[in-house]
This record gives sequence, C-alpha cells and structure tokens, in this order.
Amino acid sequence: MTFARRLRPKNDFIFQRLFGETETKESLIALLNAILRLEGPNRIADATVIENKQLAKELIDDKTGRLDVRAETADRVQIDIEVQLADQRNMEKRTLFYLSKMFVESIKAGENYDNLKKTITINILDFNLLQLERYHSTFHFYEDHEDSFMLTDAMEIHFIEYPKFQKVEKNVHDPLHRWLLFLDEKLPEDQLEELIRMDPVIKKTEERLEWLSGDEETRRLYEAREHSRIERNSIISDAMEKGMEKGMEKGKIEIAINMLRKKMGIHQIAELTGLKVAELERIKKEAGM
Repeated sequence: MTFARRLRPKNDFIFQRLFGETETKESLIALLNAILRLEGPNRIADATVIENKQLAKELIDDKTGRLDVRAETADRVQIDIEVQLADQRNMEKRTLFYLSKMFVESIKAGENYDNLKKTITINILDFNLLQLERYHSTFHFYEDHEDSFMLTDAMEIHFIEYPKFQKVEKNVHDPLHRWLLFLDEKLPEDQLEELIRMDPVIKKTEERLEWLSGDEETRRLYEAREHSRIERNSIISDAMEKGMEKGMEKGKIEIAINMLRKKMGIHQIAELTGLKVAELERIKKEAGM
C-alpha cells in the first residue's frame, strides 16, 4: 500500500471518483446505508448512480463548480451527497435551494404531484455549522407544537460535521464511524488497515483510492481542484473583508463586483451576498463586464 501518496478522500473530485461512478456503486450503497442508518430489509439493495458527465478540466478549474454524487434507489428515492471542506456561508439556504430544485425536477410539467420523488440531501462538512453537539443531524418537516407529527418525509436533510465527529469516541463496529474514519486523510495507517480487515467494501474502496492515487492524470486533476478550492476560498475571504470595511449594503455590492471580476457565477454570488440576480445583472452591466 502506497499510503504516503494517498489522496484526500474528501476532495470533491476524488469523492466523486470513489462513489459517483457506476463501477463504484457498491461503495456508494454501503456509505448511504451507513449514513441513513438502514438495516435489515430496509437497507438499500440497489441504486442507479447518476454519473456526473461534466468531470472535465473546465469544471475542475471552475471556482464555482459543484461536484456532488447523485443516485436513485430502486424505490424511487433520489439522494445527493456533497462534500464541503470550507464554510462558504449560507449553507442552510444553499442546501434548501439544491434540495428543492431536485425535488421539483423529479417530475415533468403536467405530471401528478404523487409522482414527486422523495429527495434526500447529505452534506459532509469539514467545519462546524450547527449550534448542536451531535455530529450527525437530520431534518424533516415537523409541526411546531406537536414535534412528533411529521407533515411529510418527502424531503430530508443530513449534515455530518467532521470537527464534532473527531471529538466522539470511535466505534469501529458502527458502519458510519468506519466510513467517516476511512474518509479522514489523517487516519493513521494501522487504523486504516483495521478498517480494511473488518469491512470488505471499505477494502475495495481503498484499493480504488490507491489506484487513483497512483494515476498521473488523476493526481493532476486532484491538484487542480485543490488549487481551485483554495483560490475560491481566498476570493470569498478577501471580498468579505473589503465589504466589512465599506458597510453592509455598499459592501455587498463591492463584494459582488470583486466576485464578478473573478468570473464567479451570478447565482453563486447571489447565494453568498444575498443580492438579487436581477440586481447583479445590472451591476455587471454597469461595470462593463
């Protein structure tokens, strides 16, 4: 095992290659069963991986690009998993946006609402987001005064926060603990070997990661994606600092202009600043961009 060369599994490009391709379906199903806590007859037995056809150099370099993993189970549940290594702000609204978009797009215009597919979105975060101690939080629609009454389970949100997971006592007999440990690039080699001995699917996934880590083209795209992520975070940080100096509303406009100059997408800028898309179009036009 070339452990020293092991690529970062939480890099969204590598995560996509490990779980987002038809040939890696077994790994994805095992991960989903662990996250969703599905056991026995409730386990996902089969799923269709919706492969990302945009894994091109342009998307790897795109600072606003979103690399996620999508699948649909045999009973028509659609699931999206995304890894976020840094807080991009507005995570809650961003999650609701993509969840709602998937839910609405699950039927065609004119079809019966009964055909809407249950939609689950899973966010694996390398930062703290929620004011909760638990590392794995799940959200549904409940009545405000009757917290045991769920309106519908048609939409479901999961947040897994790595900094909180790192603080809990690890239990390798828990499938979710095993997968989260596997995804940790700082996992000691002896612990990784223990996981491989215990779990044949993790063994298979690690073998694929080892193969990817030794592939020159994969490493090149991996490094490009890491560079793009770091540059994007720097753009956001710099823009926010400049905005703070100039006041809230004026600052938002300055932030937007800086992001537009860096070729960030308008919808992404709208999410980050709270400005309307129409206003951003006007700003872009006035700035001659």
